[in-house]
Amino acid sequence: QVQLVESGGALVQPGDSLRLSCACSRSIGDINAMGWYRQAPGKERELVATIAISGGRTNYADSVKGRFTISRNNAKNTVYLQMNSLKPEDTAVYYCNTRIYDIDYWGKGALVAVSS
Repeated sequence: QVQLVESGGALVQPGDSLRLSCACSRSIGDINAMGWYRQAPGKERELVATIAISGGRTNYADSVKGRFTISRNNAKNTVYLQMNSLKPEDTAVYYCNTRIYDIDYWGKGALVAVSS
């Protein structure tokens, strides 16, 4: 139904910035919302940020508010996650997600490692 491909993961130092991209195989105009999740080593997957495609409403986990920004480009069928002031605790595999008719679709993940 849909394929999601993340890109932009990297090894960075604390305080650095990074932008992740999620390319969607279908028009994101057909989708209500998309989100970013992350899973750190030894931890459960957690929601990072979501965006409503139509109206652009966003929400963020408390741990990333003020540092991360989710956005979308409908023409490119792409959702972004701009990450600023990265901390070691942000280290995780970041996954793009959407739900269509109660079915979750996930990208394969992009590794973000924050270490000095």
